[in-house]
Amino acid sequence: MGAHAKKAMKKNLKRVSSNKLSQGADFLPLEGGSARKIGEQKPPENTATVLYVSRIPHGFYEKEMEGYFGQFGTIKRLRIARNKKTGKSRHFGYIEFESPEVAKIVADTMHNYLLFEHLLQVFVVPPEHVHSRLWRGFNYRHKPLDYVQIERKRHDKERTLEEHKKMVDRILKHDQKRRKRIEAAGVDYECPEIIGNIHPAPKKIKFDD
Repeated sequence: MGAHAKKAMKKNLKRVSSNKLSQGADFLPLEGGSARKIGEQKPPENTATVLYVSRIPHGFYEKEMEGYFGQFGTIKRLRIARNKKTGKSRHFGYIEFESPEVAKIVADTMHNYLLFEHLLQVFVVPPEHVHSRLWRGFNYRHKPLDYVQIERKRHDKERTLEEHKKMVDRILKHDQKRRKRIEAAGVDYECPEIIGNIHPAPKKIKFDD
């Protein structure tokens, strides 16, 4: 290959490489030449409206949270995680605002905020991380059980004579265990006697039809 042919080949290679860089590169070529201008990248639009709130103190429930966080803006939905069996708060929940800007302000303002000796932890939840069943039953308001009323009803229920006898036997058995524990502890104490078989009949007796 002659010197003229080598010069022509080098010239063609430079032209081809400069064209490729100008068409697909996002940076300036090392050896000069035109390059594609990088367009201005706009920051991603904030559309997150859901907040995750943890370390919620005892007594700060749905009504209190609506009144407190409602000062920042309109709340669409609010939910506190509760125990399915007892209904007690699990001390974390979710709040959805109408405006993404309000949600961001609340997250920035209330994160590590001291409330009733608890540091609130508030984070913005991205829309792609919001579970589809998150707001299922969110408007349910738990009614605490009246255990006193439940126990009163159980205690005052009508019993048959057989059920009453079983209850008395259970009381006597418990009393015997209590006496043995007192004696094992070396305590000189005379326990009052409990009448077992001659225990008075219950006020409410359920007779079989």
